[in-house]
Amino acid sequence: MSRFYFLFLFCGLFLNPLIAQITCASEDSVLFKEKLNQLKHIQTSSLGDSIVAIGKSFLDTPYVEKTLEVGAKESLVINLRGLDCTTFVENVLAFGLQIKEDEKLLMDFAKNLETIRYINGELNGYPSRLHYFTEWIRNNQSKGLVQDITSEIGGEPIEKPINFMGTHRNLYPFLADDTNYEEILKVESDLAKETLCILPQNKIEGQEAHIQNGDIIALATSIKGLDVTHTGFAIRVNDRIHLLHASISGSVTITEEPLTDYLKKIKSNTGIIVARPTLISSQTP
Repeated sequence: MSRFYFLFLFCGLFLNPLIAQITCASEDSVLFKEKLNQLKHIQTSSLGDSIVAIGKSFLDTPYVEKTLEVGAKESLVINLRGLDCTTFVENVLAFGLQIKEDEKLLMDFAKNLETIRYINGELNGYPSRLHYFTEWIRNNQSKGLVQDITSEIGGEPIEKPINFMGTHRNLYPFLADDTNYEEILKVESDLAKETLCILPQNKIEGQEAHIQNGDIIALATSIKGLDVTHTGFAIRVNDRIHLLHASISGSVTITEEPLTDYLKKIKSNTGIIVARPTLISSQTP
């Protein structure tokens, strides 16, 4: 318990309900201050370039899966020491908001993460987390934080049931709770009403000119019940689009090969979904 940021736990009892739901190690509070000092000097010509600069500041950060599965109930996990592909994207955007709003406090960063990570920006138990990445994109679009541009660059609509969590309950410890399970089934029922729009793998290279630095790239999949298996940011290298991502192979890195070649190695990949960060508003609807 000595690892955790005691100020959060103490103040959470008396001041802010969110504070009481935060899990943050003391190492992460130190890293937050260091990174904010590093990033405040960023000078770029566009939001996309700023997103890439923030993402590159995480290079070599270890890949660690299931960092959000902490404790007996859902908490707002702040972990800058180890990232999976989704938490990498979330932390980069949270720092983007932090810089845009000229915020300096860790509590502001926590609120930004909550806004990005949870349905309508409010932590309300495990089902309130945006588990499916297509749901993550839609909900963050409604907040003014991203814009799904897939259809604008040649994406094609497909119909596919998204129900992996509901059909693989045993893989998710929090779904042992019947209430959580029923709520996830409701989420999946709502997702069934939506149409996926995907830029097919064989059309990506022809649309590279329309993908910008800092665009969020989500890898669509043929795996039954899943929408997306991986995500990261577009980064232009020698006029080709590569992927800046938290790689399961070890750490945050930039793909050596262009995105199109990288995807050809993934048998289940069917294409990509592209969402452009806008960070228009840090306020929830």
